[in-house]
Amino acid sequence: MSHDDPPPAPAKKKSPAEEAAEKRREKLTPGSLMKAVIRSGRGDATPADGDQVILHCTIRTMEGIVVNSTRREHGGKGIPLRFVLGKSKMILGFAEGFPTMLKGEIAMFKMEPKIHYAEDDCPVTPPDGFPKDDELQFEVEMLDFFKAKVVTEDLGVVKKIVDEGKGWETPREPYEVTARITARTADGKEILPSKEVPYFFTLGKSEAPKGLEMGIGTMARKEKATIYVTSTYLTESSVMPQLEGLEEVHFEVELVQFTQVRDMLGDGRLIKRRVVDGSGEFPMDCPLHDSLLRVHYKGMLLDEPKSVFYDTQIDNDGEPLEFCSGEGLVPEGFEMCVRLMLPGEKSIVTCPPDFAYDKFPRPVNVPEGAHVRWEIELLGFEVPKDWTGLTFKEIMEEADKIKNTGNRLFKEGKFELAKAKYEKSSLHLNVAACYQKMGEYRKSIEACNKVLDANPVHVKALYRRGMSYMLGGDFDDAKNDFEKMVTVDKSSEPDATAALVKLKQKEQEIEKKARKQFKGLFDKKPGEISEVGMESKNGGDTAGSGEAVTSRDRDGSGKSSPPSAESDHAFDEEKPGLIGRIWPSARRIFSSLGLNRCTIL
Repeated sequence: MSHDDPPPAPAKKKSPAEEAAEKRREKLTPGSLMKAVIRSGRGDATPADGDQVILHCTIRTMEGIVVNSTRREHGGKGIPLRFVLGKSKMILGFAEGFPTMLKGEIAMFKMEPKIHYAEDDCPVTPPDGFPKDDELQFEVEMLDFFKAKVVTEDLGVVKKIVDEGKGWETPREPYEVTARITARTADGKEILPSKEVPYFFTLGKSEAPKGLEMGIGTMARKEKATIYVTSTYLTESSVMPQLEGLEEVHFEVELVQFTQVRDMLGDGRLIKRRVVDGSGEFPMDCPLHDSLLRVHYKGMLLDEPKSVFYDTQIDNDGEPLEFCSGEGLVPEGFEMCVRLMLPGEKSIVTCPPDFAYDKFPRPVNVPEGAHVRWEIELLGFEVPKDWTGLTFKEIMEEADKIKNTGNRLFKEGKFELAKAKYEKSSLHLNVAACYQKMGEYRKSIEACNKVLDANPVHVKALYRRGMSYMLGGDFDDAKNDFEKMVTVDKSSEPDATAALVKLKQKEQEIEKKARKQFKGLFDKKPGEISEVGMESKNGGDTAGSGEAVTSRDRDGSGKSSPPSAESDHAFDEEKPGLIGRIWPSARRIFSSLGLNRCTIL
């Protein structure tokens, strides 16, 4: 391999499940598991880990006597078996045999006892009286298989996507759901026929079986899916009042629509209910950060729907209300809900007095202790200025504005809001950016540290510090910061991934320079003295620019010199200029050669 080639990627570490499966597979011996195809399947796809397989199975002795079966004609219930490969517990013969089958295929598997229920530490228990110590034949018909969404770890709720939905937002408690639903038993008997009018219910209020709710909670708008629910999750509800005796139900669901209903405080007092969808994706396109907001709203007393105390369309000459979030200019409950709205969205908010007007200047016709209802439409918002392109004077002017707002909020007793403004006006990240542009990477790192001391999971600070580490040649520290970004904020993954790619390129570039800088080292055998070649201005090499790097004495005796106390730290010294940039890579090269002393003059 060339010195310039990157090191080979380390082998991917196997998961505990993969290691266990591999160890279990060692029990297979020639002839212990045999397969004969009775009827060919269709296509060329076979099941893989994560797929749910649905099948009929009949078990016979070698003499042809039926021991157990899922089929009615052989004494079974007519209910197919379901397994999720890589998740479900099953005998070894199934784990190895199912992945070889096509859809519609019928195959006979002959298994020695150690491959079925007589296996040491077999994860499944056979029925009473089962001949587990005999060689047996397993006739399997592969009815279907597909990629499964495992909703519960015990596999009591599993979903098959029939048609993909729109967007990625999914409903949760207490969202209101409109869905078309039919249901059948596991053997195909219809128990909930289709209706012309879709079902309407609220998640979390036991209006639908628990397992059905859990499956719908993984669906997007307009998605069609089959949800497999076992008896554990078949709770009684208004949708299905009769569930007695059912072992498993298959729900066919089309999620027509859902209304976002958010319990903002978690205690049912402040509720935001979306009545008209906005544009964009939730929550990425919401004004989560401090912004200039434009809204129309109508306010009324909760118990008196006709008692409108303010309407921007009437009381503000038809002009919307404009306000900056994070400055305490509207009631707290109002702002909390608007921050979670999309442009164009209309929502109805019911708010308790302590988040409405009891802690905010109260309109004349709103009594103390009043619960209120707001009908809000978010027309749009403008995000704050990006300080990156501003001059120093403009940055300081923006910082003064923020600081002055913080002072006002402090005087008003709104200490949390004031604290946020003071922290923003500290400008540590902007100072870090300036130092980075000036090549003062250590000072840039120190500025980022001030932000991270107050907030260890500040993603922008981690990113900026990582870039400064990288530009300064501290690649390990840079890698740590970029990887931590993803752990604290999943949405930062694209930026972190791009930074890691850039870091890898930078490492290879610096290492290439280091190898060229110290190329004389690689022309000698271990133990010989080699002078470091220093690149001259005209591109040539100048010998003698560095002290000899050696593992032998100057006198050529051939005896290894004992390391001095100084040499123990030789690789940790800071190096000036270009040498400082390439030194981490050079250090790795020296270490790989067994060299423990190099002095740069």
